[in-house]
Amino acid sequence: MAFESKNIRNVVLLGHSGCGKTTFSETMLFEANEIPRRGNIETGSTVSDFTSIEKEKGNSIFSSLMHAKWKDSKINIIDTPGLDDFAGEVISALKVADTGIMVLNSASGVEVGTELLWEYTLQMHTPTIFVINQIDHEKSNFESTLEQAQNRFGNKVLPFQYPLNQGAEFNKIIDALRMIMYVFPQDGGKPEKLPIPDSEIGRAQEMHNLLVEAAAENDESLMEKFFDAGTLNEEELAEGLTIALANLEIFPVFCCSALLNKGSGRIMGFINDIAPSPADRPAAKLKDGEVLECNSEGPLACFIYKSHSEPQIGMVSYFKVYSGILKPGDELINNSNRGHERINQLSLSNGKTRESVNELRAGDLGLTVKLKNSHTNNTLTEKNSNIEIEPIKFPEPKIRSAILPPSKNDMEKLMKALHTFSEEDPTLIIEQSQQLKQTLLHAQGQLQMDIIKYRIEKLNGITMEYIQPKIPYRETIQKMTEGSYRHKKQSGGSGQFGEVHMRIEPYYEGMPEPEGLNVRKSEIEDLPWGGKLAFYWCIVGGSIDAKYSNAIKKGVMQKMEEGPLTGSYCQDIRVCIYDGKMHAVDSNDMAFMLASMMVFKNSFVNAKPQLLEPIYDLEILCSDNVLGDVMGDLQTRRAIILGIDSDGHYQKIMAKVPFAEMYKYSSSLRSLTQGRAKFNRKFAEYTPTPPEIQQKLIEEYVEELEEV
Repeated sequence: MAFESKNIRNVVLLGHSGCGKTTFSETMLFEANEIPRRGNIETGSTVSDFTSIEKEKGNSIFSSLMHAKWKDSKINIIDTPGLDDFAGEVISALKVADTGIMVLNSASGVEVGTELLWEYTLQMHTPTIFVINQIDHEKSNFESTLEQAQNRFGNKVLPFQYPLNQGAEFNKIIDALRMIMYVFPQDGGKPEKLPIPDSEIGRAQEMHNLLVEAAAENDESLMEKFFDAGTLNEEELAEGLTIALANLEIFPVFCCSALLNKGSGRIMGFINDIAPSPADRPAAKLKDGEVLECNSEGPLACFIYKSHSEPQIGMVSYFKVYSGILKPGDELINNSNRGHERINQLSLSNGKTRESVNELRAGDLGLTVKLKNSHTNNTLTEKNSNIEIEPIKFPEPKIRSAILPPSKNDMEKLMKALHTFSEEDPTLIIEQSQQLKQTLLHAQGQLQMDIIKYRIEKLNGITMEYIQPKIPYRETIQKMTEGSYRHKKQSGGSGQFGEVHMRIEPYYEGMPEPEGLNVRKSEIEDLPWGGKLAFYWCIVGGSIDAKYSNAIKKGVMQKMEEGPLTGSYCQDIRVCIYDGKMHAVDSNDMAFMLASMMVFKNSFVNAKPQLLEPIYDLEILCSDNVLGDVMGDLQTRRAIILGIDSDGHYQKIMAKVPFAEMYKYSSSLRSLTQGRAKFNRKFAEYTPTPPEIQQKLIEEYVEELEEV
């Protein structure tokens, strides 16, 4: 059965690791009779977390797509990992979801992972419902968790429920929206509906009034009815709350114990009744700045939000139908790369269980297999359509490691596997660094790196080792110097001859023209690796023919790609060619290129060379009790602390840190804070390397050259 857009609810489960998202999704499926019994994480029997590695590790690593029929609606549920290392899975799910379900641990409150996820929901303008879970925990504190959420996320966070009793005896929830009390049997499930006790009626009525006001505020007609009658009826209240939630004017708070199946059904009812459908959400943004309405009668457009490689199946593509109706056999065009695709089969998903369907309508989520030319972030449409959904913007990598090269045969297999993993998770970036002569992996965190290594060894049978990557230093000079070099080679017949006289000096924007030289031509070139080369041709009288200027510049550029100090790129240098000699027969491009390389190298060493190191802006969010430890660790990394600010109930440290000191910082920070901190880094600038470090690096480079 295909569902119309208005009857579809796409929700994504969000939350810090350990908050109970996977257990909550299991209970949702059970409540909807999609599964006969609930699985659990300990035995690896949940519908979500179905891969072998997730079962072994006991944590969500990939997002899982599930669905449940509830009343007249189909609720698509995407369970996501709670660890920051797998942010790509979360962001791609948020792209296609219409409502976020932010699960909080009642015993732990608002955790640092929740802060990051909240930022993502704001960036994606996702309506969000808070679910305070684990009310049955012996240390449950609903009031404290609610207060933290309101302090951190604002006064639009409104409780719709609260537990009457917490801890091991938890079985009663006061519902201020419906003004009733739910009493659950010992083993959970369908509750008994009873009147609210007199002792709680005042608190519940006060909460109810706030919800009515919030519902009325977002619609003029509802506001008039509210002023006239002093309240809203159930239908009007639902209408107002739907508008308010869709417009991010309220963030409802519910409570439950997913483990004991107490409260989950009420939340699913709210999703069915109040959460926006795809048709209620703003039109999808397109890459060209236009928008696309969610309409089954519109042009067909599907967006691949996730790709995952499965054994014996191959690459599975998860998508959202943004417009039109998709059917098996459809011939489509990939507007991201102009490739052609045929949809051979369509399926719904409950974890690894797949159900074939005959069509999917606008707003729905599904999957297909074995697409030839299509990947995450691609849009598939009918032929002759130019629709392209605005792509997902994934976060920049936070850490990197180099790979110890295995044998040639294993290296080919390794790179193939890595490219498959990179297709699954676009936050994993593979780089073949020409400068560093290393294969680098860029990722969100050390755990993501460890999982990649585990999968490579377990699934592909390849031994993989990480090593510390080299640092992309830069080389420059601090004073002017002049030099010359004659390249002469005679070996019978035509020889090679070229003599170049060169001045080199530090380059900066707006510097005066070269003193004492007659400039005939100048070029200011932006170097691919950053910085500039200013190349001046100052030959007067034809001592070198101008036709050799390109060869001379090429020689300089080649040497700048492998600087004399450490083999690093050179930058911000002005080169003036002011004299030289040539031979009518023996001079050629090669001779002048070699001569310019040598004179540049020799002059560079005499121009007070300076090694520059990359500096990164580092921003860390942590709690008060670990602030001192984090600061102390930064000081051992040559960091410059720029300031400390409060951010909610966290402390934000801003610092500048040399890139050379950032290796394995993700692991160190996690260890220092027991996982209760997060960080972002961004390249800031190149600054002079301290003299003792510069000398050490030069000596290491000389030793390396001698060993070759």
